[in-house]
Amino acid sequence: MQLNLTKPLCFFDLETTGIHISKDRIVEISILKIYPDGKEDSKTWLVNPEMPIPKEVTAIHGISDADVADQPTFKELANEISQMIKDSDLGGFNSNRFDIPLLAEEMLRAEVDFDMKNRIAIDVQTIFHKMEQRTLSAAYKFYCNKNLDEAHSAEADTSATYEVLKAQLQKYDSLENDMKFLSEFSSRKKFADFAGFLIYNKEGEECFSFGKHKGKRVVDIMEQEPGYFGWLLNADFPLYTKKVLTAIKLRQFNNKLL
Repeated sequence: MQLNLTKPLCFFDLETTGIHISKDRIVEISILKIYPDGKEDSKTWLVNPEMPIPKEVTAIHGISDADVADQPTFKELANEISQMIKDSDLGGFNSNRFDIPLLAEEMLRAEVDFDMKNRIAIDVQTIFHKMEQRTLSAAYKFYCNKNLDEAHSAEADTSATYEVLKAQLQKYDSLENDMKFLSEFSSRKKFADFAGFLIYNKEGEECFSFGKHKGKRVVDIMEQEPGYFGWLLNADFPLYTKKVLTAIKLRQFNNKLL
C-alpha cells in the first residue's frame, strides 16, 4: 500500500555509542525518505563519534572504532542530513523517546538548528506496543512474516520500520492512513522538549516534570527563582531542553515589554 502523505516522511534509525541522550554520539544514521507520490530516496552514513565505542555496544550493532575511524564526524555531515529531512515529517521505531532527541542534540552541537514546530513524528514502536506489545524483530515477523536477519543495522531497521507501518495500516481498520492521526496515536505524553524534562499542563503551559519544581509552571519558577534558569543552562541537560527554556525566557521577557 502507499502512505497517504501531504509532505515527505523520513524514516530514520540511529546506531550510537550508548543510550545517554546528552553524552552519547551517533555512529551510523540511515534515512529512508518517502515522497507523497511514492518515490523513495535512501542514504546511510557511518559517523566518527569522536569518542570510543564501548565493546558491549559494538557487540550489539557490530560497529567498532576501526569501522568509523576514517569516517566524517557528525558536524561534517549535519548540513547534508538537515537538507534531506528539513521538508519532512519524521518516522522511526522508538524514535520519539530516543532517535529524535539524540538527533536534535547532535544537530545543535553541530550548530545546525533543529526543531519539530513544523513537522510531526510517527513512532511505529508505540503503535506496535499499543496493538501487540512486542519488539521490532517480532513486529517484522508478526506483520510482514519476515525475519529481521540484520537487526541493529541502521539500514535494515529503517526499511523494516517502513514496512511494519504499512502492514499496521493494512491490519488495523482503526488506524487512519493519515500522518497527523498516526503522529497523535503514536505519541505518549505531550512534552515541550524531547527528553521529557518539560511537559504541558491541561492549559498547554510548559511545566517542569522533575525535581523540587515538578508540576510547576516554568514561567512562575523563572520569575520566583531567577538563578534556577542559570543553573539549568549550566547543568547536564540536553541542548534541546536548554533551547526550549531559553525560548520561554525570551517569550516571558518580550511579554513584559508589551
